[in-house]
Amino acid sequence: MHLGRREPGQQACGTRAILPGPASLHFHKLLQLGCPVTAFTHINYHSQLAPLSTKRRACVLRAPRFPVINVTSGTGCLRPMSRVRGRAVTSQAPPLPGAFETPGKVRVRPAAPAEFMAASGKVSALRLPPLPTIREIIKLFRLQAVKQLSQNFLLDLRLTDKIVRKAGNLTNAYVYEVGPGPGGITRSILNANVAELLVVEKDTRFIPGLQMLSDAAPGKLKIVHGDVLTFMIEKSFPASLKTPWEDDPPNVHIIGNLPFSVSTPLIIKWLENISNRNGPFAYGRTQMTLTFQKEVAERLVATTGSKQRSRLSVMAQYLCNVKHIFTIPGQAFVPKPEVDVGVVHFTPLIQPKIEQPFKLVEKVVQNVFQFRRKYCHRGLGMLFPEARRLESTGKLLELADIDPTLRPTQLSILHFRSLCDIYRKMCDEDQQLFGYNFREELKQRRDKQKKEEKESYGLEMPL
Repeated sequence: MHLGRREPGQQACGTRAILPGPASLHFHKLLQLGCPVTAFTHINYHSQLAPLSTKRRACVLRAPRFPVINVTSGTGCLRPMSRVRGRAVTSQAPPLPGAFETPGKVRVRPAAPAEFMAASGKVSALRLPPLPTIREIIKLFRLQAVKQLSQNFLLDLRLTDKIVRKAGNLTNAYVYEVGPGPGGITRSILNANVAELLVVEKDTRFIPGLQMLSDAAPGKLKIVHGDVLTFMIEKSFPASLKTPWEDDPPNVHIIGNLPFSVSTPLIIKWLENISNRNGPFAYGRTQMTLTFQKEVAERLVATTGSKQRSRLSVMAQYLCNVKHIFTIPGQAFVPKPEVDVGVVHFTPLIQPKIEQPFKLVEKVVQNVFQFRRKYCHRGLGMLFPEARRLESTGKLLELADIDPTLRPTQLSILHFRSLCDIYRKMCDEDQQLFGYNFREELKQRRDKQKKEEKESYGLEMPL
């Protein structure tokens, strides 16, 4: 059934068809027909579509209780639709030649990229066209959070907008988003008028939904299917963005709603990148705005003497200015996590508070906090072989001028700086000291004891 009235010499440009099956099949049907679906208009699961105006031209795919989709194809994109007095209305674009008929008797008309979104000339100055909500995207693609991957979806766009605002001024910025999922924060970043957004997503289920956003914002969004722990970002943005470390932070930002399972190893990896000034920080002192479990967020900003003081506190604060911006209640996520979520902002320091290699600092801090309820000399002793443990530990504490009865949570950044400086000198004197690992020594001792027990047991066996 032809929907629109043709002008003289103009080809038909649209029909309406009803196809059975779930909405996700409709979406994939459009992809098979070569129609890059980029925007869904009005989602109505419980009522029939209002009659279309005969003065409007569109190709609409409609199924009862499933989404209404406005389609154009060819080089381009889906035109945004709006609701005017209860009717679905397409944008008014000049007719183009070359309409063609596809299997299923659905007519589609090519649309030029320049037609997408109307008329102001600069796409970057416009907001995204009408899109389905994140909850509707989850239903449409039948997405479910995987518990093993610690996935939790943030559905409230007011909260995602707040996260993006707290990241700073993103106008014409280059943004690297980690774990976009169904695209909640992604939308807020694109609406902030960024120059370019790079997203890295490991779960392939989220790629079609992100592709919708990419088509709705041409040239703005780049999607990478990969693991953020191994992804190399050094060459992803223009080299012209690089700034000297001593200057203001570059116009590059990292934003992400991190899965709980990877948040700690990922921030440790990025802290090491800050120390070495590579990875995302090859561009300069790149700022980060990330989400963590509230407990982890409190540890990152914990001060000396607080109960939350931990290895993360020292490692983050000696390299960055760390701020816990605000807390998001767990009920804002789907599925609801057992804990609340904290949003933390990191700005790398021009000069680190401990000027030693990252691995050395990490080793000292990690050994101290592995016995967080003991005196600090207990953990520091694990830096040295058992044969000279007491002597070397006493020497380290004496030269660093630190009370051996202080608890790990009572040690300040200055204390750790003194410990690292003295330990570095001791490693320079003994080249094998830094490679020492007390766990390996303990394992060798246990293996030796088991071997001796087996031998003694063999001797006691009767002939």
